[in-house]
Amino acid sequence: MLRIGVDVGGTNTDAALLDGDSVAAAVKTPTTADVTTGIRAALAALIENAGEQARSARAVVIGTTHFVNAVVERKRLNRVSAVRLCLPASHALPPFVDWPADLRELVRQDVFLLPGGYEVDGREIAPFDVRTMEDIARRIADSGVSAVAISGVFSALRNEQERRAREIIDRFCPGIQITLSSELGRTGLLERENVALLNASLFELARKTVAAFKDAISGSGLDAQLFLTQNDGTVMRADAAEQAPVLCFSSGPTNSMRGAALLSGCSDAIVVDVGGTTSDIGMLVNGFPRNANGVVEVGGVRTLFRMPDVLCLGLGGGSRIRTDPFRLGPDSVGYRLIEEARVFGGDVLTATDLAVARGRIAIGDRALVADLPEQLLAEFESETRAMLEDGIESMKTKAGDIPVIAVGGGAFLLPDRLAGVSEVLFVKHHDVANAVGAAMAQISGEVDRVFSGVERDKAIHAATEEARDRAVLAGADPQTLETIDVEDLPLAYMPGGARRVRVRVAGELEAL
Repeated sequence: MLRIGVDVGGTNTDAALLDGDSVAAAVKTPTTADVTTGIRAALAALIENAGEQARSARAVVIGTTHFVNAVVERKRLNRVSAVRLCLPASHALPPFVDWPADLRELVRQDVFLLPGGYEVDGREIAPFDVRTMEDIARRIADSGVSAVAISGVFSALRNEQERRAREIIDRFCPGIQITLSSELGRTGLLERENVALLNASLFELARKTVAAFKDAISGSGLDAQLFLTQNDGTVMRADAAEQAPVLCFSSGPTNSMRGAALLSGCSDAIVVDVGGTTSDIGMLVNGFPRNANGVVEVGGVRTLFRMPDVLCLGLGGGSRIRTDPFRLGPDSVGYRLIEEARVFGGDVLTATDLAVARGRIAIGDRALVADLPEQLLAEFESETRAMLEDGIESMKTKAGDIPVIAVGGGAFLLPDRLAGVSEVLFVKHHDVANAVGAAMAQISGEVDRVFSGVERDKAIHAATEEARDRAVLAGADPQTLETIDVEDLPLAYMPGGARRVRVRVAGELEAL
């Protein structure tokens, strides 16, 4: 099946057409202030490049930074009411308690605490109070708020009370957007609740963004379904993305890593994705990005959910260079690189200018940077090498040299040799690896559950079957599903031989 992948970065919007595992065509266009216009331009350029073959594509997969940027920039967020099932526990630390003040002021509507929640062994802290929940639902309806997030103590283990709360709110507040923390986050009340609150705050933006993407596809003359890439390197349908936009937060780095795996043929390696503003370093394990197991901050908010383990460095093709004393970045000219960099006739000294002067790449006019002193070039080389070597070393989980795959439009910034690296691979189409990764279009299913009184093999089998069912429901071809990751953690503090099992499976998109 022909698929088109589009990835929107801070500097460029890339598009690639995949025929099976082969790149049929690829284009790179500047990102525009209006991101949707950039997507239209990228699709138009790809169709012009590939002709009628591109028009035969049945899926367009887009990786976007719309949602995480909204949180970071404090823009385009809707207000949210929070419902927590917890009393008499956890009332001392209410929802939004650990949020930055400016973001809390922007998003918080009302906070409601009511009896409920579970102990770590699954026993109820307090029974679910139907009457209190109905009263809260009436108050939410009267407030006119458009979104609500429901959380509960240890609801990641049991979520019956969250689901009952959703049923009541649905009845009293028709049309309201409801997010359950148990469907997105992992064990850890505040972090899981924060994921649900962030997700609910993005509801209106997600709806408008998906609609704009669909318009861009239809406006390009394509008859294709829209998918969005997720944090784990797989994709989900557009309607699912409207319900869970937080799962798209880190789709940019993960797209590049998946693309790097396909283009290089390496399933286990470190990937360095150098863009116009930053360099993202991540680890490939079995062809997928390694997941972060700890807390990840997004816009100053602590979260704990499915996110890639990525180190971000302030090094990109558009990074500004200061002299006397020398300083590399961390700010960047971004998508204005072709206007402001010296090799393109601008007056801003960037990392691209020094790379051209060094002979690493032939773009722009090298004569415009011929006056740069050798000492400056040497300082740039030393600083770049030190940043990358330190970053790569910090991402390793064991000693020894490891291959590095260089991708991204700024991959020319990587030296051919680095300490602790067995080889640096520069692959064909490396500059559009992110779009290639998006177009790979695999769908995943994940289960993270605690089993009690069940043998280890049976618990893993049950979790695997449930993960497979979720992947098929999301649109995966059941014949192509493979188990990507299995974690099995005995819980000594719980009775009955309890264990936490996390299983992730992935497969190809079912034929459209």
